This record gives sequence, structure tokens and C-alpha cells, in this order.
Amino acid sequence: MKTAITADAAAALIPDGARLLIGGFMGTGSPHRLIDALVKRGAQNLTVIANDTAWPGRGIGKLISARAAKKVVASHIGLNPETQAQLIAGELEVELVPQGTLIERIRAAGYGLGGILTPTGVGTDVEAGKRKIDVDGAEYLLELPLHADFALVQAFLSDYYGNLVYALTARNFNPVIAMAGKAVIVEAEHIVPVGMISPDHVVTPAPLVDYLIAHE
Repeated sequence: MKTAITADAAAALIPDGARLLIGGFMGTGSPHRLIDALVKRGAQNLTVIANDTAWPGRGIGKLISARAAKKVVASHIGLNPETQAQLIAGELEVELVPQGTLIERIRAAGYGLGGILTPTGVGTDVEAGKRKIDVDGAEYLLELPLHADFALVQAFLSDYYGNLVYALTARNFNPVIAMAGKAVIVEAEHIVPVGMISPDHVVTPAPLVDYLIAHE
């Protein structure tokens, strides 16, 4: 059994300078209360690994507006002008990674792989500084795993063991990032007694989860 903690207590576990994997797609499926608590705490120098930075005032966009991040690793930043402005001003480092490559690099970290081979980016700026490997006459880039100190996950249901169920498109990156963080913090919409979730419905099993955020 896990004891649920407050969002503020969860944010206090995350030190300045930490590498964070954060679930969500333009804010859908992001742990909003935990993000708010990080902003409230005044977190700084974070490395944020996520699909995107949402937009100002929404999800990860709040971390950008608060200048809590020093680096972002994402598949796009096109809908957040604040991310773009900080990048252009040299105030924020941004590593753009093709979306499929991004999630595969995260999956590689979670599965203990040394990397993945992908043809995506061969012959483009994406290949700069990366190893190329020939497989049966075809060129592939070796893309390295993306690990993080913490994975910040949003789920629809959790029991008090930490078994997780996701809802529709809010599932997105969450199950994969839950495997790649050294510590996993989960913000669930509903926390239910053990036994209420059928084993067949569990997507992320309890042993991967370290902390649950309580309802307040």
C-alpha cells in the first residue's frame, strides 16, 4: 500500500536541476496539479522531456512561463510562443526530436536498451553528431535512451497499490514514461480501494509507481 501525498509534498521531492519526463499531449494527460506545485515552489533549472510545451498558461507551458526549465527535449514547440522566444533569446536550450524517435528513446530507457536504430533523420540536420549504422545496406541512426530522475504521470484511476488505468487520449506518453524515470510520481483523477481495478484493465502496474498525489 502507498500513502498518498500532497502535490506540494511531491514537488518538494523534486530538486532544482532535475531531469523530468512529463506526460501529456498539448496539456491533455499532463499532471496539472503537480506542475502548478512546481511553479509555486519556484523550481529552477529543470530539464523537461515531453512531447511538447503546450501553450502559455496550460500544462508544461506554465513551467516555461515561470522560467523553471533550462532545457526542453520535445517533438515540437510550435504552439507555445514563449518557448520560441526563450529559445531565440538564448535563455532556453531546446532539443527537437522527431516524435516517433522521442517516444522510442524513452521506451529504450525504460526497457534497459542501449539505444534504437531508426532511418528517421538520415540525410538531414538530425543526424549531426550521431553514429550511423549499416544494416543490410540501409543506413540507420543510433539514437540513445532518454532517462530522467522523475517521471510525472497523469492517470484516470489508481488504487492504493499504484496500479494505473488511463482514459482515452489522455493515455498518450504516460505509460511509456512511467517506465523510464528513476522515481515515478502519479497524479490520478480517482484513487480507489485495492480490488476495484480489474487486473485486465491495469496498464501501468504498481511496482513502477513510487508516489501517489492525494486529492485535496
